[in-house]
Amino acid sequence: MKARPLFIGIACGLVAVAMLLVYLRRVEQDASGGTKVQVLVALEVIPRGRPVTEAMLGTRDVPRAYVDERVLRAGDRDKIIGLKATSTIPIQQSLVWNDVMAVKDDQRALSALVQPGNRATPIRVHITDVLSLVHPGDFIDILCVCGDAKESTVLLQRVLVLATGMDTSGGANGKEMAQRATVLTVSVSLQESQLLAVAMEKGKLNAIVRNPNDQRITEAPADVSVTTLTDATRRQAIQSPRRKTPTGPIELKESR
Repeated sequence: MKARPLFIGIACGLVAVAMLLVYLRRVEQDASGGTKVQVLVALEVIPRGRPVTEAMLGTRDVPRAYVDERVLRAGDRDKIIGLKATSTIPIQQSLVWNDVMAVKDDQRALSALVQPGNRATPIRVHITDVLSLVHPGDFIDILCVCGDAKESTVLLQRVLVLATGMDTSGGANGKEMAQRATVLTVSVSLQESQLLAVAMEKGKLNAIVRNPNDQRITEAPADVSVTTLTDATRRQAIQSPRRKTPTGPIELKESR
């Protein structure tokens, strides 16, 4: 009879140890970036213009927190076989969609570019010279100047550009460059597509280009109205963060 409480105590102790190990493993995963995701890497140098083959590709486990939408997963292997590299890809480098957007006929089927669960949605944006510098694979924020009050609203942040005009490979010229100035095709969810459709009916859309490595999302950004231009207090509240930045010439360098 005395052995029974001992066995119960040992069993409870083992359960507690098991739960502790599970908890510690979860903490370790969170601290290291979460669960691992298999991404595609180059097993050899892939020269620009060379079609990607099965032998060129391998996989690497990367914490989910460090994998963004551009990175090719192991499940995308079959989608990129035969596609041409748009630039020379170093050995052991993770592959992103930008690396293989050009194909045999210099265009890639738009449907193959859409992220799982998303939709390819064309949007007509306000014409600016900057848009001629937007390429497939870039990330943008989308603003809408809507309504009678002409308020500027942040609709979506960090949206992947799939195509500019009729170009999905980044090699447009001539007539396609003219189309690029007004039409972008972006990868968004179904409800986000609805939001963009309504916004295009009610106002003008603007595309704001962002650094591809910047994954920050501004929570609940406030709308900006026309009155902000003439209200010194509101205007200064927006301008004040920029006043803290260094003044003078800044050397621009490509992010890697």
